[in-house]
Amino acid sequence: MVSSDSVNSRVETLSSSGIATIPKEYIRPKEELINISDIFEQEKSTDGPQVPTIDLKEIDSENENVRERCREELKKAAVDWGVMHLVNHGISDELMDRVRKAGKAFFDLPIEQKEKYANDQASGKIQGYGSKLANNASGQLEWEDYFFHLVYPEDKRDLSIWPQTPADYIEATAEYAKELRALATKVLRVLSLGLGLEEGRLEKEVGGLEELLLQMKINYYPLCPQPELALGVEAHTDVSALTFILHNMVPGLQLFYEGKWATAKCVPNSIIMHIGDTIEILSNGKYKSILHRGMVNKEKVRISWAVFCEPPKEKIILKPLPETVSETEPPIFPPRTFAEHIQHKLFRKSQEALLNK
Repeated sequence: MVSSDSVNSRVETLSSSGIATIPKEYIRPKEELINISDIFEQEKSTDGPQVPTIDLKEIDSENENVRERCREELKKAAVDWGVMHLVNHGISDELMDRVRKAGKAFFDLPIEQKEKYANDQASGKIQGYGSKLANNASGQLEWEDYFFHLVYPEDKRDLSIWPQTPADYIEATAEYAKELRALATKVLRVLSLGLGLEEGRLEKEVGGLEELLLQMKINYYPLCPQPELALGVEAHTDVSALTFILHNMVPGLQLFYEGKWATAKCVPNSIIMHIGDTIEILSNGKYKSILHRGMVNKEKVRISWAVFCEPPKEKIILKPLPETVSETEPPIFPPRTFAEHIQHKLFRKSQEALLNK
């Protein structure tokens, strides 16, 4: 039985109700509103810094010079930006289209059908269909619904909560997760070498093949009648090691670079990759975990498929690797488990919210 409360708590319900003004819980604080503007205009603009596009075609080339040039570009983007568009990444356009089609078909279902997959954050059931619950300190909400589930390793998945409709959802998503896992290994190898480490080192430090978890969050941003007042996802850095993002070619991602918000272009057939906090910590800040946010609009629904590659919560102590530390570059992060790092961020966020009240 689907409760009317859960249906009414969905942003999609609000969006399709025909409201002209958004509820106050979705309106961002004054200091944020000054830099929220039309995302389509922002995306067209060629002014200012642009998120780098990294071509991975030659990442394993037999020609050493060609290979090193490709790897150096990836490393430079990780140092300067911490985010990049990856092209020629080895995942077929056909598979990416299947993933997009399946995710969109799920969100096109009536809300009552989607509610069968609802999560229950209060009881700790975080996988499934949901919307952000108000952060108690700030009472602030985001203009999105989502579907969240663990997609890799295969033995840790719970297929019973994966959408059964459309028919291709499980097969397409599982295949995509497997291919992303291989791409993560390639990227981690290059980032390891960029720090002067053995190529398998970062992979090992984040849990290796058995323990690194891939969690997919499909973000669904319905049309917003007042996009200049809201955000789809508020400014944050990812806690992951790496995050890979597919989207439906509707702009919305903004990165805080050199003191200003830069809008990511929509690059065909690309996958956006973020360096997360985990790699920033292990590299002692040499690789960047960039602050970013998701914008909304009133013309086109935006959907993105974010896959977070996360270390195990308790098994590994995250701290700068000894090789990244010296007398002139002391460790800038204290040792914490991944779970402690998440708690630390949540605590800091609630403290800030209380101070800003």
